[in-house]
Amino acid sequence: MRSRRPTPRPISRLVRLLSAVSLLALTAALPACSTNPATGEQQFAGLMSPQQERQVGKEQHSQVMAQFGGPYDNQQVTGYVNRLGQSLAQHSEMPDLAFTFTVLDSPIVNAFALPGGYVYVTRGLLALADSEAELAGVMAHEIGHVTARHSAERYSQGTVANVGVALLGVLTGSNELAGVAGYGAQAYLQSYSRSQEFEADTLGVRYLTRAGYQPNAMASFLYKLDQHSRLQAQLAGKSPDVVDQTNIMATHPRTVDRVEAARQAAGVTAAPDARIGHEEHLQSIDGMLYGDNPAQGVVRGQEFIHPDLRFRFTVPEGYTLVNGQTQVQATGPNGATIVFDMDKPQGSPSARDYLAAWGQSLQVSSVEQIQVNGMNAATASVRANTNRGPADVRLVAIAGGEGTFYRFLFVTPPQQTQQLSAGLQQTTYSFRRLNASEAGNVRPERIALYRTRAGDTQQSVAARMPAGPFQLERFTVLNGLPAGQMPPTGSLLKLVTQ
Repeated sequence: MRSRRPTPRPISRLVRLLSAVSLLALTAALPACSTNPATGEQQFAGLMSPQQERQVGKEQHSQVMAQFGGPYDNQQVTGYVNRLGQSLAQHSEMPDLAFTFTVLDSPIVNAFALPGGYVYVTRGLLALADSEAELAGVMAHEIGHVTARHSAERYSQGTVANVGVALLGVLTGSNELAGVAGYGAQAYLQSYSRSQEFEADTLGVRYLTRAGYQPNAMASFLYKLDQHSRLQAQLAGKSPDVVDQTNIMATHPRTVDRVEAARQAAGVTAAPDARIGHEEHLQSIDGMLYGDNPAQGVVRGQEFIHPDLRFRFTVPEGYTLVNGQTQVQATGPNGATIVFDMDKPQGSPSARDYLAAWGQSLQVSSVEQIQVNGMNAATASVRANTNRGPADVRLVAIAGGEGTFYRFLFVTPPQQTQQLSAGLQQTTYSFRRLNASEAGNVRPERIALYRTRAGDTQQSVAARMPAGPFQLERFTVLNGLPAGQMPPTGSLLKLVTQ
C-alpha cells in the first residue's frame, strides 16, 4: 500500500440522493440482442455497445491497478506475457481488437478480463504455472470471456449491484463504508456462470490449439490451482476445502471434467508436435518477485510489515490479509472486516480533532484519546446501517508524525462485536514503528531455478527454500509434483529464495 492525500468535496445529501435515484433509473433500460461473432449465437447485449466496452475497460483499468498493487515493472516478464497474449488474440474472432495484457504486481493467483479487451494475470499465477502452454491456456480462456462478451454482461450486472453501494454512500456519506460494503458485491460479480465458463473454455481451447499449444495444459493447470487453493487454506488455518474468494478458483468455478468437455466441444485437434514450453516459461520468470513486493509492504502470515514506511501490525487468527496499493484489508469471521490505510490532511490537527473530522459523516461521538506504543491516537465507535444490514464501526487514528495519520477501520456484525473486540483491540496496539535494522531485514522473495541432480529428493530440494510452515508442500505445489515423486535428473524446477 502507498500513502494518499484525499481531496474531499462538499456535496449535499440531496444531490447524492438524486444521483442515486438516477442510477436506479438507468437500470430500467433493456438493450436488444445481437449475434456474438465468437459463439455465433444470439446474446443479450447488456448495457454496453462494443465501443462502450472499450471505454468502460479503459475507465476501470485504473481501479484494477489500485486494487491489485499496480503493474509489475519487469520488462522480461511483461514482454513475455504481452507477446503470448497478442499471439493468442490473433487467433480469435476479434484479431483487430486492441487487446491490452497486464501483469499485476500481486501474489494472489488470479486472472480476469474487463470489457474491451483488457486482460490481467497476476505474478502469483505466473509463478504457479509450470509451462508456456499452461499460461497460454489461462490467457486464452480470458480472451474467450472477452470475445464472448461475458465481461460486458458481468459489468452490466455490476452496474445494477453497485447502485446499492452508491445508496450506502448517500445514506451515510461514508466512502469508507461504501468500499467495505462493495467488496462483497464485487466478489460475487467476479464469479461467472457455469455456462459462461464452459463457453470461455471452449473458445480458449480453440485459440490455444490454433496457436499451436497443447490444449491439455488447461486441465493440468486446474489441478495445480486446486492444490494451491487447498494449501493456502491450510496456511490460513482453515479447512483445505475452503477457497479464498480472491482466488481464481472462486472467481472461475471450473473442474477438469468440464474443461475436457469443452475441449471436445471445441472440435479441434492438437498438432502432433503441440508446444508445451516448460523450460521457456521458467526461464522467462527466473528472478521474478514472489509473494508481496516490499515496496508496497509484505504479508507474513497474520502480520503486515512495510519496510519502506517502517511500521508493522498484526491481525487476529482467522483473518486473511490482502495488500492493495492504497490500503490493506483483512476479512474475518462472519463478514468482519479490517481496513488499514494512511492519510496526510492539511494543517496539523491533533489525533482527536482528526478522528472527529474523519468520522463526521458517520456522526461519531465520544471520541477517546489513547496512546499506541508512544504515539498519540484517538478512537470512536458507532452503529451504522449498510446494504448488508446494521454494522458496528470503530475508527482508530494514530498520529505518525510529519502530519501523517495511520488509520484502522473495524467493521463487525453487531452480534459478533463483543466476541471479536478483544482481538481487534490487540490489532490496534500491535501497531508500531520499525527501526532501520528491522526494516532492512525484510527482504523480497524471488523465483529461482534449480536443475535436479542424481539423488535429489523432494525434501532435500525443498530445504533450499526459506523455512516456514508447510515448506515441503509449498515446494511440491509450486512445481505441480505428486507427493514423493521427483522428475527425471536434469529437469528444471522452481524454488523460492531471498
